[in-house]
Amino acid sequence: MSTTVAFVGAAGGVGTTRLTLESGRLLAGNGIDTAILDASYGTQGLSDRVSGRLDPDVTALCLRETPLEEGLVDLPMEGAGRLAACPAHAPFERLARAKAPDAAERFGELIDEAARHFECVLVDTPPVATNPAVAAVTAVETVAMICDDDRAQSALPRTEDRLADVGTDSSATFVTRTSEHPDADVAIPTFERSPATARETAIYDALCDVVETVTDVSIERPESEGVLDQLRFK
Repeated sequence: MSTTVAFVGAAGGVGTTRLTLESGRLLAGNGIDTAILDASYGTQGLSDRVSGRLDPDVTALCLRETPLEEGLVDLPMEGAGRLAACPAHAPFERLARAKAPDAAERFGELIDEAARHFECVLVDTPPVATNPAVAAVTAVETVAMICDDDRAQSALPRTEDRLADVGTDSSATFVTRTSEHPDADVAIPTFERSPATARETAIYDALCDVVETVTDVSIERPESEGVLDQLRFK
């Protein structure tokens, strides 16, 4: 049975896309076939981290009956599980249509479709204020709230209220850009610009904790730098 998780940003710019992608890389690096779906149509941040043909993107899939596989882009992983992403990469007109209720319902169906073919499905989800975000948090098994340290006091309770309004709740809270926080299941130190920062012990340990909090996967924590190279971007 597949594990489905929505990483929900409690505010914009808190590191939700980066954390979702790094978690996917960690899972795939440990042999878990993982798909990442993009519900953050407004920022399209996932598309900036994926190379290759992005047509059809996730918004196009939501507007027509096209199999998910046609919109998946494989991210390079060496000797590991499959990591595939379906980003949003569309003009404004299509983005607007993809936020309509019917299209958002189709987004939920894409999550279900991904779950039939991947062991783990992660959804990069914006603040719960759009139909796609609502579809994401109501279609998955686990919802994790993401917020940075500076805004956690106000943004986390607001996100909890919005989740309750749509009939779900949060299973985990991750606070970024800090080494500790009283409300965090996992506190995540600041990522450097280079994707290779996953080599850093504090970052790597935090990512392991994140993955183990929202999935049943147990991550071996190696000592050698060579094994940590599994997390490097290509």
